[in-house]
Amino acid sequence: MSECCGPGYASPAEAIQSPREELLYTIAIYTGTGIQKPDYLATVDVDPQSPTYSQVIHRLEMPGIGDELHHMGWNACSSCHDDSSMARKYLILPGVRSNNLHIVDTATDPRAPRLHKVIEGAEIKAKADLSGPHTVHCLGSEIIISFLGNAKGEAPGGYLHLDKDFNIVGRWENSMGDIKFGYDFWYQPRHNIMVSSEWAAPNTFMPGFDLEEVGHLKYGRELHFWDFEKREPIESFYLGEDGLLPLEVKFHHDPDSTHGFCGAALSSNVIHWWKGDDDKWQWEKIIDVENEMHPEWPIPLPGVMSAILISMDDKYLYLNNWLHGDMRQYDITDPHNPVLTGQVYMGGLLGKAPKVNGVEVAGGPQMFQLSLDGRRLYVTTSLFSTWDNQFYPEIRTKGGVMVMIDCDPENGGMSINPDFLVDFGQEPNGPSRCHESRYPGGDCTSDIWL
Repeated sequence: MSECCGPGYASPAEAIQSPREELLYTIAIYTGTGIQKPDYLATVDVDPQSPTYSQVIHRLEMPGIGDELHHMGWNACSSCHDDSSMARKYLILPGVRSNNLHIVDTATDPRAPRLHKVIEGAEIKAKADLSGPHTVHCLGSEIIISFLGNAKGEAPGGYLHLDKDFNIVGRWENSMGDIKFGYDFWYQPRHNIMVSSEWAAPNTFMPGFDLEEVGHLKYGRELHFWDFEKREPIESFYLGEDGLLPLEVKFHHDPDSTHGFCGAALSSNVIHWWKGDDDKWQWEKIIDVENEMHPEWPIPLPGVMSAILISMDDKYLYLNNWLHGDMRQYDITDPHNPVLTGQVYMGGLLGKAPKVNGVEVAGGPQMFQLSLDGRRLYVTTSLFSTWDNQFYPEIRTKGGVMVMIDCDPENGGMSINPDFLVDFGQEPNGPSRCHESRYPGGDCTSDIWL
């Protein structure tokens, strides 16, 4: 079926059967390091048969300095699988600080991507009154990007709508309703639903983290459910103390499912939502990571669960505890009752794994991408430049690392692969930090099925 059609896969099951990834793209940043060099897109060789396995083989520098590249997304995914005019050719790299959107051509030479176009932040501010770009999702042949602030950096921001040629259409949403903050979003078209989460205004989170600002309600604690076709919010759930900084949201990959999950970073909880038999949306807390005592901290140390990911078969949920230093795997076959099936430490402030494969880890597990077959989890260590510098000051000199964790999708379990490690502390222009990763063929955090 794939041969005759557009990009992506006909189903999650087909994605799982696809060939093993050989290349990985990851964001690498110099913003906030003191090194006056542009952020760049690093191509990492992840083919174990290759002589350059576990190495950065190409670096595409951005045109300017200080973008703070962060998250990225494809121009096309499995939602355009039946559109033969579309191709997964371009990767969109937003700069959170510059507001520039860099459109990168990864198809002409996948090993050496090239810059195709830049949409200037000034144009976005002028035409859509938005700043602080975050999550990129393809919308069939079009693209929507969440922005965390208006042109002045104040919440709630909104959603930028681009056409397939990367022209600004305008704002995607018809209303932000009573939403206070923006961050991540995911949509499930068969149920006409989109869910969005909350971080904070760019003016709040960019300088660094101040715990008092959580108490002053400058950080989010709500999830928002949208009528996807009408492009407006219809219901919000106040998560309270169980949902402090509800960041990443993920639906099941199965397009018929209404189950979804959110990782609340500061309270270190996983929130599960679903549609009940009465057609009403419901939520519950299903995972609670306890705070840990730390001799140098005045308060017990939270895990800071900044990311979550669902395996392509919807069997496992992966989460990180950035300050504790552990990655976890939960069997969510019963989404109401997750079972911890794997845990590994890398970095973190608890001192349980200061070295991985001979390299001292500055930072903790932060962003991660799972192979489509669920066997390899690539984990990076940088969260956001000012937050990195605050909680892990030694990351300035040591840089970030990328670690691979071997996962057992049949029985559960995780272990750090001893033969793979990319040390971004050894980059040619000095130590950089790596953040989000994507595969040329699509991945577990971008593909949506209609």
